[in-house]
Amino acid sequence: MTHNDDKQPHSVGRELASGVFYTSVAKYAGVVVTILVTAVLARLFTPEEFGVVNIATVIIAFFAIFSDLGIGPAVIQHRNLSRRDLGGIFSLTLWSAVVIALLFFAASGLIASFYDDSAQLRDICRILALNLFFATANIVPNALVMRDKRFRFAAVRSLAVQVVGGAAGIAAAYAGAGIYALTINPVFSSLMLFAINYREYPLRIRLRPSRGAIRKVFSFSAYQFSFQLLNFFSRNLDKLLMGRYMSLSDLGYYDKSYRLMMMPLQNIAFVISPVMHPIFAHMQDDLKKLGESYLKVIRLLAFIGLPLSAVLWFTAEELVLIIFGGQWMPSVAAFRILALSVGIQIVMSTSGSIFQAANATRMLFICGLFSATLNVTAICTGIFAFGTLEAVAWAICLSFAVNFVQCYHALFCLTLRMKWGPFWKSLLSPLLLTAILALALAGLTHLLPAGTPLTAALAAKSAAAAVVWLAYVQLGGVYDLKELAAHLRPGK
Repeated sequence: MTHNDDKQPHSVGRELASGVFYTSVAKYAGVVVTILVTAVLARLFTPEEFGVVNIATVIIAFFAIFSDLGIGPAVIQHRNLSRRDLGGIFSLTLWSAVVIALLFFAASGLIASFYDDSAQLRDICRILALNLFFATANIVPNALVMRDKRFRFAAVRSLAVQVVGGAAGIAAAYAGAGIYALTINPVFSSLMLFAINYREYPLRIRLRPSRGAIRKVFSFSAYQFSFQLLNFFSRNLDKLLMGRYMSLSDLGYYDKSYRLMMMPLQNIAFVISPVMHPIFAHMQDDLKKLGESYLKVIRLLAFIGLPLSAVLWFTAEELVLIIFGGQWMPSVAAFRILALSVGIQIVMSTSGSIFQAANATRMLFICGLFSATLNVTAICTGIFAFGTLEAVAWAICLSFAVNFVQCYHALFCLTLRMKWGPFWKSLLSPLLLTAILALALAGLTHLLPAGTPLTAALAAKSAAAAVVWLAYVQLGGVYDLKELAAHLRPGK
């Protein structure tokens, strides 16, 4: 049975709008769930306990890279794979899941010894091996959901899993599970996602994966895997090194600031990125059309992300203290610095989908190699030369800025064979809006009386930012917001 929610032909814009709408509903509802769950758990556990679990999740993400092998995007890109091919590829991921999960379980003792926490960290790693197994087994079924552009189904599924998994984690914490309650959500969620997706796409399991099927996707997936491996190190080396050479409290404070910084990235750009590759993959033979369509996405994301960086800078203290509580005050400075990179990260996070859609995973890997080298240098400089949370945050921000330039030079000039003048031009107006917004928030911050309640200060700054943004965008003729809202409604 073939699954496809979009049986009637649609324009690229309509398909993208429909996918973004459903993904946004799930993500924005999900961020509320995540904030509520995190707010509860942050008051039940100490920064040190969060630091222990964070070490385990970072290492498990590393193991997950070796089980993925870039297969998910390859299944989306190659639309001519037969049912037999898909069964062969699924079997490869399933047996990989068994091997990788067992290796992670066996390595738990060594991991715990490295971080001088032989009991708790070892047991947490062993529990999270289940998360690794189900997440790996889910690669092909989940890719088929996205390849068939079943965005509504994916949205409902993801939100349901977030709610149930978060509730289970909180219940376990109140039931006295201790630090192990922090493992309930990831394990239970990965199990549910696999079960739901496999029910929709029940692929045959083979004792020997099909070599022919693997050869069809190898070239694409090999570079994709190499990029993911590099990206993992560039995104997580800071936490791994801080867990070893700085205190677990520092790691806990830094992790909270980093996670809070990632929330808008995950819930703005990441509602678009999963949708982009399945849709733009149809343009892989028309790079000019691909580039022109992507410029429109960049401009919209810049108008959202760049001003948001200014808002997060001026609301850093209120956000950290309201969401996490007073014990997390040391996270404020690092979060404020990291917030400066939110805008360019929101834009840049979608570039991978375009490299994939253009069959340019080799160029994606080259960009990732440059990015990883720069990030490693920046992180090591912040940790070993200065040894403070703020220094690490500044180093990462500078690295993101340089990588932003090299990434889009490689994408537009070398991959899409376009001039990148239009790219920079698309950023000018969003940058002007960001400057105006920053001046307005700086003035408001100065005018707010000392001792203003945190919620009142956050509400005032958010309202002022919304007024400035809406006035600039609507009155300046940047977008017709009513027309844009109507366009984002999914077609029937």
